[in-house]
Amino acid sequence: MKKAPVIATGAFFVFSGSSLTNVTADRDGPHCRSRAGAARLGTAAAGAAGAVAGALALIMITVFAVRRWFRREPRREGVGGRAVSKMTGWWKNRSSAGKVELYTRWSFHFFAFMEVAGFGLAPLAAAGKPSVLLPLSLCLLVCVHAVLCAVLSSRSLHWVVGRRERPVRLAVVTAVVTAAATLCVLALRATGRLDPSVAPSLVSGLTSFATGSLVLCLRTVRSIRYVAPAASAGTGLAVLALGLPAGEALGYAVGVLLGSLLFSATCGFSAWLLRAVYELDRSRELQARLAVAEERLRFGRDLHDVMGRNLAVIALKSELAVQLARRGRPEAVDQMVEVQRIARESQREVRDVVRGYREADLAVELEGARGVLNAAGMDCLVEFEAARDLPAEVQSALGWVVREATTNILRHGDAHHCLIRLTAPQDGPVTLVVENDGAPAKPVGPPGSGLAGLRERLAAVDGTLLAGPAGAGLFRLRADVPGRHLERMEARA
Repeated sequence: MKKAPVIATGAFFVFSGSSLTNVTADRDGPHCRSRAGAARLGTAAAGAAGAVAGALALIMITVFAVRRWFRREPRREGVGGRAVSKMTGWWKNRSSAGKVELYTRWSFHFFAFMEVAGFGLAPLAAAGKPSVLLPLSLCLLVCVHAVLCAVLSSRSLHWVVGRRERPVRLAVVTAVVTAAATLCVLALRATGRLDPSVAPSLVSGLTSFATGSLVLCLRTVRSIRYVAPAASAGTGLAVLALGLPAGEALGYAVGVLLGSLLFSATCGFSAWLLRAVYELDRSRELQARLAVAEERLRFGRDLHDVMGRNLAVIALKSELAVQLARRGRPEAVDQMVEVQRIARESQREVRDVVRGYREADLAVELEGARGVLNAAGMDCLVEFEAARDLPAEVQSALGWVVREATTNILRHGDAHHCLIRLTAPQDGPVTLVVENDGAPAKPVGPPGSGLAGLRERLAAVDGTLLAGPAGAGLFRLRADVPGRHLERMEARA
């Protein structure tokens, strides 16, 4: 990829040399052509062959770059050991930002085919049988220019998403090659060698597509808005300098201005949209991290509230027991018994904090999950159908299921809709279902310990947990607590 600008520049000068050789031959007259016809024909043929080789080299470099970019996404195995179809896996396994980038990138790659088909074939269509070499050279020139703009667009998009530095040198090479190609076409038009109906389309196509690629390398709108007027003014001045009429110069300037404005707006908006999508993706990931950090702070605060007071009491009573023991008083034994009781109570409270049993409220967890998911841009629906009060142990276990499911939705997949349904009939089992769309077709990384921990918590209340894909891109997590266990706990209470 680093040799693409060099190949493009060399191929362009081969094109320019072959074209100018033809112009010189026409200006020298038929006698001069007859004296040096064979030599010049050989030179032109060599130039055309070199141009074709350069164009093919650039196309191969572009293809290898695209293949390398595709291979950056790691391939993961599907659920149950089945691999996702190669025809759809490369698209389904990407995030929303990755899909937008892929669509934008291939749209700019398609611009190269548009430039070749729309402007590169025009000289060939207008060419006559006696003069085929010059139209062929111009067509190959447009092909090289299209590939160079495609490479610049690809590297600029890498810069837009923050993967590499801005391609300043490649942008300068593209601008110089575009300016030189435009001057070459205008020189052919001024000498009468090029059809007047072909020159405007070539100049407009070269400048417009190059302007779109160069706009991707700019950060601010203030810088972007000067590109199209500068290209238009430069083209108009070049036409006047070559001795063409002022009206024709004005026509070139207006055509270049309109085309450059269109491509500048399109490419500038595409870059802004891609940058905004990646910023939203990073913000979503940061929000998930902040939620985890907030949970850690809550855990630390609860642990401090539980252990701080008890440790202070233990320290005070143990110091009192030491003083009483030194004085030989029997109250020292009572103080140490109290220290032992407080220590055991502290152990129980720490276990409650770790397991989430302390002040557990399932309704609060459901509201918190809805608030977090809605804040993340998802449509979350919570259905709470409880015909009876649930024991604290069951509320805590199901509350942890809601927490873990919310965390998995935020950190894995690309959900837009989520349903949380809790059903607690008067008779029968309690069922909690969490269902979301946008689940990845393949598991993200190795299986974690979250679901295993939920199964352990539910096992304490004789509950079960089922988790897996539900078809149509859905993922379902279902927790059940049997009614007989609830009846035993209610009878015990």
